[in-house]
Amino acid sequence: MATNHGRQAIPTKLSEAQFGQFVLPHLSRGRRGPPPTLPLQRMFNYVLKALYMGCQWKMLPIETDAKGLPEIHHTHIYRIMRRWQADGSIDRVFAGSVDQLHRDQLPDLANIHGDGTTTAAKKGGDNLGDSGHKHLKGDKVVAFCDRNCNIIAPFVTAPGNRNESPLLRDALPKLTAIARAIGANLQGSTVSLDGVHDCRENRRAIFNRGMRPNIPENPRGRKAPKRGRRRHFDAAIFAERFSTIERVFAWEDTFRPLLLRFERISAVHYALKTLAYTMINLRDYCRS
Repeated sequence: MATNHGRQAIPTKLSEAQFGQFVLPHLSRGRRGPPPTLPLQRMFNYVLKALYMGCQWKMLPIETDAKGLPEIHHTHIYRIMRRWQADGSIDRVFAGSVDQLHRDQLPDLANIHGDGTTTAAKKGGDNLGDSGHKHLKGDKVVAFCDRNCNIIAPFVTAPGNRNESPLLRDALPKLTAIARAIGANLQGSTVSLDGVHDCRENRRAIFNRGMRPNIPENPRGRKAPKRGRRRHFDAAIFAERFSTIERVFAWEDTFRPLLLRFERISAVHYALKTLAYTMINLRDYCRS
């Protein structure tokens, strides 16, 4: 059975040692001009504060210096976050967290649980769609986690009106790519998904990567029962999804900008989501 995690706090602030170990090696730094007025660790913590509080960037509480003035302007925090998003630094920080987990042998890849989640967008923006099923306008992502609630692959994104089933075939290459990069072996792993992903193409895509699908048969997928042997389905493995991937999505909702999307630029929203997943992966290393 999966590990009982109990009450775990997701870090929203990193010390100098934690920042230097898990984040700094993956961040880009300017080569020209004067040095920054604040250390990168302080700027990164301001980004995490905005991610946790969910306030507007101009309302971000900034500490004062010896003269009683804000030690940095909020536009500088937003600008450096956009630079890290554009040059791939935030994606590298996430990949580094997955690599650190693998080197410490923390992930349990026997069962891999995947699912999609939809975020409502209140102020509009790009990459959005009207979801008639959930009666909202927003976007969705499909993510994978292991049995210990560690996000092990970058998520794929789509407008809210897209069906999750075809998105799985875009998410699987990212899963195998990051497993190859960190040296993890996914051969024989069970990929557990809900019934919306029940189709021949998805099962074939999982089989072709040396893994085994664990998907309940969707009765809406065919008008009559199919002849032959029933497809493999382990109800005990499927039951783990509610203590793994659903727990991950609940942890994600503690970051307020991800519960309701107010960022109009989808790249900014997805960068913040990637940071949230990184903090979830680092929860055992950065306990407050």
